[in-house]
Amino acid sequence: MNTTVTATPTAGTEANSRPVRLAPLDLLGLGLLGIRTRKMRAALSALGISIGIATMIVVTGIPASSQKALLNELSAMGTNMLQAQPVPNPNSPVLLPPESVDMVRRIGPVTMASAVANTHATVHRSDRVDPSDYAGLTILASEVNLLPAINAEVRSGRFLNAATERFPTAVLGSVAATRLGFAKLNDRGPAPQIFINNRWFTVIGILARTPLSPDIDRSVLVGWDAARAQLKFDGHPTVIYIKARESAMEAVRGVLPATVYPQLPGMVQISRPSDALAAKRATQTTFSALFLGLAGVALLVGGIGVANTMVISVLERRREIGLRRALGANRGQIRGQFLTESVVLSALGGVAGTVLGVLATVGYATYQHWPPVVPLTSVAEGFGGAVLVGMIAGVYPSIRAARLTPTEALASA
Repeated sequence: MNTTVTATPTAGTEANSRPVRLAPLDLLGLGLLGIRTRKMRAALSALGISIGIATMIVVTGIPASSQKALLNELSAMGTNMLQAQPVPNPNSPVLLPPESVDMVRRIGPVTMASAVANTHATVHRSDRVDPSDYAGLTILASEVNLLPAINAEVRSGRFLNAATERFPTAVLGSVAATRLGFAKLNDRGPAPQIFINNRWFTVIGILARTPLSPDIDRSVLVGWDAARAQLKFDGHPTVIYIKARESAMEAVRGVLPATVYPQLPGMVQISRPSDALAAKRATQTTFSALFLGLAGVALLVGGIGVANTMVISVLERRREIGLRRALGANRGQIRGQFLTESVVLSALGGVAGTVLGVLATVGYATYQHWPPVVPLTSVAEGFGGAVLVGMIAGVYPSIRAARLTPTEALASA
């Protein structure tokens, strides 16, 4: 009698038949296997990816550096500057309130306010010059923060400060210095003096040319307090210089007359914003659109390169795929292997491309004498985009590799 014995599967057998899930470190090691065994192909693949990422950083960094240089030049034209002064009236001159500068500083978007005032004094090179010899120079009382308010610089010596503005000291504009016979100040010798309203003032500085405020070039600047004490200055400002946030220039200009002279706002004239402000805003908009377009194209090119590399890798490694499937690797493990390899290749290319792109951007900007600008968003998006693109580009090749049966893979190898 034949007896058929049927084996009953045990709990251990059922457990062994379940798919084995790889730990993250094991999956990473498996993904690095293809890179380690085919170093040249992996290096060339990573190089292609790195060139794509470096291109993205370069095509955003170099225009950003150029934009920064251009915006600096436009800002130097006074895009954030306004001037307030009384409406000219020869019959009845308008006097701005002494507190008008402090009132302007209280406007929210205003970042800086300074002022000068005509003292109606006269200046001569010395007391031996004929008093009727008019030099054509204006003696202005100046606040100590005038230079940053008009984007001016000192060519020689120093400007007025909280200490010197109380004493009879003076700073000459570029034209005033030429007419009075001063080319530059000698730091080692005694400071020269000029004769203002029959009083000696010590010259402590000479300004460089101020294209935004040409009237300052033809002026002699003395301290606000010194003008009160020495020149009988009444404290009424003549011109108020205002700096404000560029986004709020129109709003600030609208409220300035009533702020400067609440009683007679119609007697205050305000300069209109510089035409360079409109050019600067247009430049910012144009460059922003350019950055987005170039970054998108670079990422697309990098993604196509990764996808192409991984598809070729699947075709080249069919024998390996068939052998692993024959030894028990399931489709999920095959997918994980190729997807991990794709992401690692992209990450390596992203790191190399980021470094290469930053160095190229800084080098070119320095060569062009531009301020180097490497947008952090481009660096982050470059590396993150490389990993993301690698993940997306590796999906199809990994699925294709997982669909190969052992017999198909071994037969076509």
